[in-house]
Parts: sequence; C-alpha cells; structure tokens
Amino acid sequence: MRTTVGIIGAGPAGLLLARLLHNAGIDSVVLESRDRSYVERRQRAGILEQGTADVLRSAGAGERMDREGLRHDGIELRFDRTRHRVDFPALTGGRSVMVYAQTEVCKDLIALQLREGGPLLFEAEALAVEDAGTDAPRIRFRHEGREDVLECSYVVGCDGFWGVARKAIPAGLTRVFERTYPFGWLGILADVPPSHDELVYARHDRGFALLSMRSPAVSRLYLQVPDGTDAEAWSDEEIWDELERRFETADDWRLERGPITQKSVTPMRSHVHEPMRHGRLFLAGDAAHIVPPTGAKGLNLAVGDVVTFARALIHRQETGSAELLDAYSATCLRRVWQAERFSYDMTTLLHRAPGATPFEDRLQLARLERIASSRAAETDLAEAYTGFPFG
Repeated sequence: MRTTVGIIGAGPAGLLLARLLHNAGIDSVVLESRDRSYVERRQRAGILEQGTADVLRSAGAGERMDREGLRHDGIELRFDRTRHRVDFPALTGGRSVMVYAQTEVCKDLIALQLREGGPLLFEAEALAVEDAGTDAPRIRFRHEGREDVLECSYVVGCDGFWGVARKAIPAGLTRVFERTYPFGWLGILADVPPSHDELVYARHDRGFALLSMRSPAVSRLYLQVPDGTDAEAWSDEEIWDELERRFETADDWRLERGPITQKSVTPMRSHVHEPMRHGRLFLAGDAAHIVPPTGAKGLNLAVGDVVTFARALIHRQETGSAELLDAYSATCLRRVWQAERFSYDMTTLLHRAPGATPFEDRLQLARLERIASSRAAETDLAEAYTGFPFG
C-alpha cells in the first residue's frame, strides 16, 4: 500500500487530520488498532475549545455538534462555600466552549471518512515506523491476520502515549519533561440531569470536585482521590455523599443524585516529549504530550497539532516550501507549553496536596479570591480556558 500521509490512530486527532487532508485533496490512510465499536465508545474528553469547534465546523463535521452539543459561556468556581461565575464571552470578546463528548466527535468523523474519505482500517495494529529520518518512511502493520507495509511520504503518529510512533525517534535526540501528581480523579457517569447548567470546579479542604455533563440527561462528576485508588472500593452512596460535601455552598443549591452507570479512576500527570518531529515523522496529541484534565486541554491540544500539520503540508503542496513543516515542532510546542502551564495552574489551584499545610491552604484561597475580584486575573483564566490560538 502507498499513500501520501500515513496516520496511526483513529482518535479525534487522526480522524480530523484525515478529514482536513481530504478536503485539501491530499490522500491518506488511517490505521487503528481497535475495532470501530471500541473507538466510538471510549470515554475521554468532553470540552471543546472555541477553536476546536470552529475547525470541526469548517471541516464539515460540526452539524450534529451544533444541534446536540451544549454551548457553555462560563464556569463556576466554588471555594469556602462561595460561588463565583467566570463569564467567558464578556472576558474574551465573545469566545465560549462546547460540551460535546469525544465519542460523538469520533462518530461524526468516522461516518464522514467512511463515506467520503480515504481508507480507514480498523483492527490494523501498527507494529513499527521505519525509515522515519528518510524521505520514504514506512509503517509496518498487521491487519486481518497478516503483516503489511504502508509506504508514505509522511507519517503522523496520533497513537497515544503507548503507541509505536514516538519510539521511532532516536532516544539521543529527545528530551522528556514530566510530573506525576499524588492524586487521581474518581469519575462517574450518572443517569441524572446535571445539577448546574455549567461546569462547577470546587476547591474543598477534603479535595477537589468537578461537576460536568455529557448531555441534558447525563451527568459526569469527579472527585479527587489518592493515587492508586480502586474505583470499586467506593460505593455509590459514598460517592454521592462525598460529592455533596465538596460542592456545599452557603445558599440553597442542591446536588441531584441518580443511578451511577460507570466509575473509573484517572491518574494525573504532565508529560512533554521534545521534539515532536523527526524527519518525515510527526507526533500529535498524547503521543507527544499529556496534561492533567483540570484544564480541559488534552483533545484540544491534539486538534491544534493536526491543524498545524495540515496547514504546513498544504503550504508545501501549494508553494513547494517546507518552511512550515520544518517549524512544526516549535510551533506546536509553544501552544503545548502554554496549555501545560494552565493545566498545572488549575490543578495546583484546586487540588489539596497530601500533607498540605495551613499556609498552602490559605494561598489557594487567596489565589481564588484574586480571580473572583480581579478582572485581569479572571480574563487570564477565561482566555486560557476557551483556547490558545492554533499556529
């Protein structure tokens, strides 16, 4: 097999890249190790930045998002039993975010790719990226019980932290920056309408809590728990009781309970791999960087990566210049590090570290009070949350 761009991974980044290339008349092949059902069911991110939503619309993949997604014009910060709303449009010149689950983004992009795009091979396991430093990289993969080779002009690794793409960059050329946090998120899906119409980020002496949603009928909620926690060690009643404690306010707000349909624990870490390019191999999304979910940046960073690559390749096709391709890693990393900074700031602002001192507790409250009382501080949060510019 041969194609211009070999894409490893059919998550939102790989699928969106295939769509962007198709719209520009550039052929690609997408290899995905899992089956279609798995890709369309795996629960991940649910917050789309303004720029991500705009890209999906311009790519022709925004119709159902605009019909079924939930536009959010702000978030609520809770601390010391008080409530403070951050108004995104008022602080950012009209920007907002969209609540639309990654599963739904993938469903939309898969349908488009199968109907209009190039080959999308499910249960096609990428085994290795070969000759990445040459003008003729190859992806060795297994599909339908036999090994095959996809010859490419370019390879884009959208295959996550454990994928093969990053391993093709020689270790002597790389630098890794990472931080592991001593806590995780116990997340639940519950068949109950959200108790608030926007996301609620709560800082509490017992730990962080987040009220989110997947739809008007399904709530997504999270609790800060110690690293290594077993989700099944928490009963449904214990989870609801703890959520009520951490969301407590001085007014009459109440948390609605309902049947919990799913629970899991997500570890918290930051990770950046530099560079994001080697020869004709380009890394995107979790293959190159991971952020703690507090800032809602993971999926949006991946979208920024593939938009940057698609623009650079289209520029190469139209002008013959490889300038933007050569700048890919540096261009992406500027945005990545701003997102890492924001995600770290949100995490340390809202989570109580094990063994935190009263001094550190008061600093957190002072930081939150600063956001609630300073338009400049509030604007910085709103601009970062709604999204950094692509490229």
